[in-house]
Amino acid sequence: MGIEQTVDLKGLLPDELEDLAVSMGMASYRGRQIAAWIYGKGTTDIDEMTNLSKEVRNQLKEQSTILNLQPVKEVWTEDGKTVKYLFELPDRRRVETVLMWDGKRRTLCISSQVGCPLDCHFCATGKMGLVRNLTAGEMLDQLIWVRRFLLERDDDVTNVVMMGMGEPLLNYDPVVRAIRLMNLSYGPQIGIRRITLSTAGHVPGILRLSEEGLKIGLAISLNASNDVQRDQIMPINKKWPIAALLDAARIYQQNLGRRITFEYVLLHGFNDSREDANRLVELVKGIPCKINVIPWNPIDGEPFRRPPRPVIEQFVETIADACITATVRYSKGDDIAAGCGQLFQAPSLSTSQSGPTFC
Repeated sequence: MGIEQTVDLKGLLPDELEDLAVSMGMASYRGRQIAAWIYGKGTTDIDEMTNLSKEVRNQLKEQSTILNLQPVKEVWTEDGKTVKYLFELPDRRRVETVLMWDGKRRTLCISSQVGCPLDCHFCATGKMGLVRNLTAGEMLDQLIWVRRFLLERDDDVTNVVMMGMGEPLLNYDPVVRAIRLMNLSYGPQIGIRRITLSTAGHVPGILRLSEEGLKIGLAISLNASNDVQRDQIMPINKKWPIAALLDAARIYQQNLGRRITFEYVLLHGFNDSREDANRLVELVKGIPCKINVIPWNPIDGEPFRRPPRPVIEQFVETIADACITATVRYSKGDDIAAGCGQLFQAPSLSTSQSGPTFC
């Protein structure tokens, strides 16, 4: 006889939980009750589900589990406005998650992969290669744990950005599933317009997302004003160059009516000249958008430099003079390696790492 497999409840959509309840001989509405316990209250102990009978709870314990990630380390900035959590996954892999305070906003930066296969040269995560994708439950549990921490202090997460480790569009189905669960009315209740996904430019994923019906924000990591430049720092550009990427951005914007965010990491002496700014303006002309200018956050082993403040200001002013919204985003937490492009964990287990995978 084979060993009966248990199912992890965290990561299942409400209709899937209803089907599971029915398959166990329960009424379908029990699935919605289970979803409310897991996603709304952050419950990880089935015995806490007190609106279920003891018999039902015992049956659930026999046939299912609830993922319960725990941070094994946390590091705070000196000003107490940013904290980086190191979460250990069931297979002992580890990912980093960042919580940032900014006025009334509590923004959580969630990882979607252990490592990243895209090898953008200004980013530490790419140096890990791809170890594995995260499940929807593993992504969602980053949010659930941090919400539990904040709710105990009469606070809560207001915004979620899929900008941590990994390229979210290379883990498409679990990422979309996690986003739908974040938005549940009896779950975390993160407003769909308060969720943003960042991509290095995976064109098929952008086009697919444009048909998904989720009106989330889309942030595209552009970082160059021409293909020659972008090829040097982002290998993905050799498969989907800037023209194809911008065409996909236009389709996304037209389908969902959301303004696109273009992220532009400034590397001194490489892509930060007035000419670069003017070319960037021409590239995005006609696309309702804003540009986040991100002065490079240092990582080991790369020769780049962060531009001096006058160069940064000139770059932004050139864009603003063309009536395009441009802001400088000095990364919170760069002093604890929690800034944009700084997330990294040395693999503790032997892994099969290969070059960039763009499928």
